[in-house]
Amino acid sequence: MQTVPTPLRDIAKVVRSKNAGPFEITLDIVFKNRADFDAVKQSGVITKELVSELYNVPTQAIITFGFFELVNAVKITLPRPRPQGGIGETDMHAAQQHVPLQEIRVPWPAP
Repeated sequence: MQTVPTPLRDIAKVVRSKNAGPFEITLDIVFKNRADFDAVKQSGVITKELVSELYNVPTQAIITFGFFELVNAVKITLPRPRPQGGIGETDMHAAQQHVPLQEIRVPWPAP
């Protein structure tokens, strides 16, 4: 089967970020079914190291990184670069932090 690099935004049902308190941000990737979840997980593309690179956070600083089969989702929790509402903080609700995840390219079956 031939594959093409496909943006995660075209595979996942939901890619979102949200506030997880004054010092943390949570990122969620939710898939519409187990087959899509398993295919992305088995691709090995989404790793703690990739998240570290995308968000400029040391891997040891990543608070949560896991694949949760029961809900076909990946959950990631990162420290905020600045406290929520603090000087220089630019996304109080952490609603725009998911964009780098959307652009991850995953090998996916060609149409």
